[in-house]
Amino acid sequence: MIAIKRIYDPASKDDGTRVLIMRLWPRGIRKERVDLWLKELGPVVPLLRALLDEKITWAQYRPRYLKGLERPEAQEQLAIVRAAAKKGRVTLLCGCADENHCHRSLLRAYLLD
Repeated sequence: MIAIKRIYDPASKDDGTRVLIMRLWPRGIRKERVDLWLKELGPVVPLLRALLDEKITWAQYRPRYLKGLERPEAQEQLAIVRAAAKKGRVTLLCGCADENHCHRSLLRAYLLD
């Protein structure tokens, strides 16, 4: 099972393996709150910056983020998540406040597809 959660939400026993999928470490979060940090599953900085600066829309962002998952380094980290999910629950973590407009939702759908 693959779940999603905001990194700033309280941790739970039910989270299973907690996987941070951000390129930069989130402010105020201790390392022990995360089991794995897979930076390559976060959006590349120029893409994220374009979205945050409203230079591109969510509709434009989505396919670009998913295309980025085809990079070899991202594929290696996707394999790690898939292996962990075979053993038990995995929770993908990101700092975005709106899960409907966050790459963690896109990544979860990608992994479940």
